[in-house]
Amino acid sequence: MTSRNRHAKIVESLRTTGVASVRELAERLQVSESTIRRDLIELDRNGELVRTYGGAALSPRGAVDTTERGPVDEIPFDVVATVDQALKEAIAEEAVKLVEDDSVVVLDIGTTPAAIARRLRGRPVTVITSSLAVLDELRHDEAVRLVMLGGVLRRNYQSLVGSLTEQALRQVSADLLFLSCTGVRPSGHVVDNMAVEAPLKQAMIETAGKVVLVAAETKFPGTGSLRVCPLSDIDVLITTGGADPDTLQLCREAGGKVILA
Repeated sequence: MTSRNRHAKIVESLRTTGVASVRELAERLQVSESTIRRDLIELDRNGELVRTYGGAALSPRGAVDTTERGPVDEIPFDVVATVDQALKEAIAEEAVKLVEDDSVVVLDIGTTPAAIARRLRGRPVTVITSSLAVLDELRHDEAVRLVMLGGVLRRNYQSLVGSLTEQALRQVSADLLFLSCTGVRPSGHVVDNMAVEAPLKQAMIETAGKVVLVAAETKFPGTGSLRVCPLSDIDVLITTGGADPDTLQLCREAGGKVILA
């Protein structure tokens, strides 16, 4: 196996697991641990993963399909925003009905939270986010108190991510979180496909008195292998009419309210 093929398999493996140890990768690829360490150094240098103690995690650049031709760029935020746009706008209309004046709202990274931000213009609320798309929606609105979380710039998806963002979230206490995801599994697991996003979403959940999952019908089951939370952590699910009824019933049984936009 060439080093190029080995590198592709390492990144492909991390896309499935999010993180992996040197030992796990060596066993999976049937090479020595010293070979894997050299591969990780090179991949880290190229920005395709982030070396960690004893292993590696996927970087924003590497969190995409990888073939022997090399990494394929992550789909830009502006492109994702045009997909299922009518569904996202309908969800956003329902979401803002849950926001009370003078409340503190955390808006997740994602295109639906950005649509929610647009509808919060002129409202006396505090919005906390690491989304640059939300910043663009609210930066000139004097009614909204906008708090930006720090972090490493993820250009393609217009967001800030990483340990600095997580540390900032530990200082936050919010009334409401609008959480996005890439999939809701029939098992009831809320999942994401980005290793850099899953821990941020988990940290956001810990900040909020009420967690509202905004997920269009196309997110059932959607994509993603990284667990964010079970449906029991969700207080309200806002979705659209084509969502899987069995999964919606699981949410109700777990204590969550379901709103169809």
